[in-house]
Amino acid sequence: MSLLTLGLILATAVLMFHSPRAGLVATLTLGLFMLLLWQQDRPASPLLWLPWLLLLTWSLKPLRLIVITLPVMKLVQRLLPPISDTEREALAAGTTWWDADLFSGHPQWQKLLALPRPRLSLDEQAFLNGPTEALCAMLDDWEITHERRDLPPSVWQFMREQGFFGLIIPREYGGQGFSAQAHSAIVSKIGSRSVSAAITVMVPNSLGPAELLLHYGTDEQRRHYLPRLARGEDIPCFALTGPEAGSDASALPDTGHVCRGLHEGQEVLGVRLSWNKRYITLAPVATVIGLAFRLHDPDHLLGSADDIGITLALIPSSHPGVEIGRRHSPANQAFMNGPTRGRDVFIPLSWIIGGRAQAGHGWSMLMNALAAGRGISLPAMGTTAAKMMARVSAEYTAIRQQFNVPIAKLEGVEEVVARLAGHAYTLEAARRLTCIGLDLGEQPSVISAMMKYACTERMREAVNDAMDLHAGKGICEGPRNYLSPIYQAVPVGITVEGANILTRSLIIFGQGAMRCHPHLLREIEIIGLKDRHHAEEAFDEVFTAHMRDLTSNGLRAFAHSLTYSAFARAPQTPTAYWFRQLARLSAAFAFTADAALGLLGGELKRREKLSGRFADALTELYLASAVLKRWEDEGRPADDRVLVDYCLAHSTHIIESRLFEILLNFPSQPVGILLRVFLFPLGRQRHAPSDRQGHAVARLLQRPSDTLERLSAGLFMSRNRHDATGALEHAFRLVSESHPLTRRLKEAVTAGHLTDTTPEAGLKAGILTAAEAQLLREAAIAVREVIAVDDFSNEELSGERTTAARRFVAA
Repeated sequence: MSLLTLGLILATAVLMFHSPRAGLVATLTLGLFMLLLWQQDRPASPLLWLPWLLLLTWSLKPLRLIVITLPVMKLVQRLLPPISDTEREALAAGTTWWDADLFSGHPQWQKLLALPRPRLSLDEQAFLNGPTEALCAMLDDWEITHERRDLPPSVWQFMREQGFFGLIIPREYGGQGFSAQAHSAIVSKIGSRSVSAAITVMVPNSLGPAELLLHYGTDEQRRHYLPRLARGEDIPCFALTGPEAGSDASALPDTGHVCRGLHEGQEVLGVRLSWNKRYITLAPVATVIGLAFRLHDPDHLLGSADDIGITLALIPSSHPGVEIGRRHSPANQAFMNGPTRGRDVFIPLSWIIGGRAQAGHGWSMLMNALAAGRGISLPAMGTTAAKMMARVSAEYTAIRQQFNVPIAKLEGVEEVVARLAGHAYTLEAARRLTCIGLDLGEQPSVISAMMKYACTERMREAVNDAMDLHAGKGICEGPRNYLSPIYQAVPVGITVEGANILTRSLIIFGQGAMRCHPHLLREIEIIGLKDRHHAEEAFDEVFTAHMRDLTSNGLRAFAHSLTYSAFARAPQTPTAYWFRQLARLSAAFAFTADAALGLLGGELKRREKLSGRFADALTELYLASAVLKRWEDEGRPADDRVLVDYCLAHSTHIIESRLFEILLNFPSQPVGILLRVFLFPLGRQRHAPSDRQGHAVARLLQRPSDTLERLSAGLFMSRNRHDATGALEHAFRLVSESHPLTRRLKEAVTAGHLTDTTPEAGLKAGILTAAEAQLLREAAIAVREVIAVDDFSNEELSGERTTAARRFVAA
C-alpha cells in the first residue's frame, strides 16, 4: 500500500501545480484515504505523512505564507549579493526574446517557426549587389595592410559617396535607413574581402554617435550631426576604454565637473573634462568623438547630487584641448585605431548626448545600444570568416593532391572540412535569426552576448582549421595568401565589445539568469519593495508560479529522458526528432539552472566555471534552434539535411556535455549525483557527429553544388583569376569539370592501356580529344597557380623597398 500511496502523492503534487483548487481537493481526499487505511490496520509508511503534510501546507495559502513563503523570502534576501548601479542598469537594458523561451524549459516551437523569413528590400538588395560588390572589387587587402597601412583615398571617397557610413541613419537625415538584416549582410560581404575595410564601415554603424543620437539625441543634435555622418563629412569614433578601465565601467577614471566657462565668447554652464582613452577605432581620422566619462557636480549647479554618474558627450576633435595620439597597430590590421586624450577641456552642456536631461544616464544608454549593436557587427564578421574558411578550404582540398589523390579524400581532412561546414551553416543561421529579432524591434541583450561569443569563438576554430588544411600555403605572407589577414585579425574579434572570457563566464548566464528566467528578476524586485504586506503577497504569487514551472521542467526532463524524447511536443516537420531533443535539453537546462540558483544564490555569479558551462549550454540551444529555423526558411532542401543533422548532433552533444559537467562539479556532490540520476536516468544520450555524418557533409563540398553555394552565400569571391580567391575559384571549376577525364585516364592505366595519366598520353592513345587534353592542361596550370606562394627580396622584407609584387600572372 505504501507504493500506491506514494504514487497518489506524486499525482496529487502534479495536479496541485496545474490546478491549485483541484490539488487541494485531491490532498484532502488523499488524507481521508490514508486515514481509512490506518483504521483498517493497513497503514502506509508513517514517512508518507510528511509529504502529505507538505502538500496540505502548500495548498492552504495562509499556512503556505507563514511556513514556506516568508522563510524562503528571507532566505533569498540573505543570499542575494548587493547589485551595483552599473549592474542594475545592465540588467535593465535591452529585451528578452527567443532566449527567454529556451531558458523557460518549455520553448514554443511554433512561435519560432512563425517568425518572418529573412528578406532584404529591393533597395537593400540593390545596394548589396551594386555598391557593396563594387567596393569589394576595389579592395586589395595586401596593399591595405602591408603597403599603405590604410584604405586608399579612392576607397574612402567611394564609401562616403555611396553612403556606407550611414547604413543605420534614416533617410530623412540623408542615410540609407537599412534593416539590421541588410546592415549585417553588407558588413559580412565586405569582411570576406578585407577585415580593415569592414571594420571601417562597421564602427560608424555600430555602437557610436549615430546610434546614440538616434535613440537619445536632442532634435538639434540629430539635425546637425546625422546628415553630416551619413555623408561621411563627419567621421565618428566612440571613446570608452582607457588604460585603467576596460570592462569595469564603475572604475571609469575619466571625469568631468559641472562649472561655468567660456564657449564662443559667452559664459555658459558646461563641463570641464579630462580623459585618457585607448584602443579607439577611427580615432586617428575622427572629426567627432563620442566620449564616456563620470560627471560630478560639486557646486550642485544641476541638482543636489554630487556624483551625477556616467555621461556621454559629442566633442569635435578640433575642439581646443582635444588630443589625438599616434596610431595603434591592432593585429597587423590597417583600420584606424589609436588613443585620444584631453585635459581641462571645457564643453557646453548642450554637447551632452540628449542634453542636460540625459546627464548621468550614459551607462544605460550604452547598454541599450550595445544590446542591439553587439548582435550585428561582430557576429557578421565571425560568420563571414567561418563561411570563407569553409568555402576556400573545401575548394583547396579538392584541388590539392597528395599521394596521388585529392587531400579532400583523406579521412582526417574530411573531418575538418565537415567541422568547417557545420560552423558556417550554424553561424549563418544564427546571424539571420538574430537580425530577424532586431528588425522586429527587439534589443536582445543576452542573445547579442551569445552571438558575439559564439561567432568569434567558432571563427577562431574555423580559421585555425583552415590554416591546418592549407599548411605552408597559409603561413607565407603575400598577395596570394587569402587566409593570413583573417588569421591575424581573429584576436580583434575575440577581445573587443567584452572579451570572450568575460562574456562567457560573467555576462551570458549571469545576465541571462536574471533577464531570461521567467520569475527570478520579478522575485528580486519584489524583495526590494517597501510595502511588506504587498511584497509578501506578490512574492507568494511569483514563487508559487516558479515552483510550478520548476516541477514541470523536472518531470518533463525526467520523462523525456526515460523515453528518449519520443513524446515531447514538436512541430510536424521532417526534423521533429531534433525539436524533441531540444525540448528535453531545454527542460533539463532550466531545472539545473534553478537547482544551482537555489543552492548557491548570489554566489553563483562568482562560480565562473559553472556560469561558463551554463553559458555554453544556453548558447548552443539558441544556435540549434536557429539551424532548425534556417532549414525551414530555405524550403527544406533535401541535400542540406545531412548538414542540418551534423550541426544539431554537434550542438546537442555540447549541451548535454555541459550539463553533465555542471552536475559533476556541483558544489554539493550528493545533490549533483541525485540530479544526474534524475535528469539523465539512462545516462548520456547525445553524441558528437558520427564519422559517417562527417563523410557525407564533406562529400557535398568536394564539387560545385547548390549546398556549397547556400553555405557560402553572401561572400565576395573574385571573378578575376589573377586575384587570390579568383584563382582558387577558377581552379576549382576546372578541376571539377575535368574530374571525369582524370578518372577516365586512371581507369585506362588500371586496365593497362596507359602507363601514365598525362594529357599527352591520353591524347596519343585516343582516350582524350584535343579539347579534353587542353582542359586538363589548363586545370593543372590553374592548380599550380593556387598552390604557389609569394616570395620577396631581402630589401623588400627589410622595408628598404616597398615595391613588393602585388599581382601574380597565371602561367
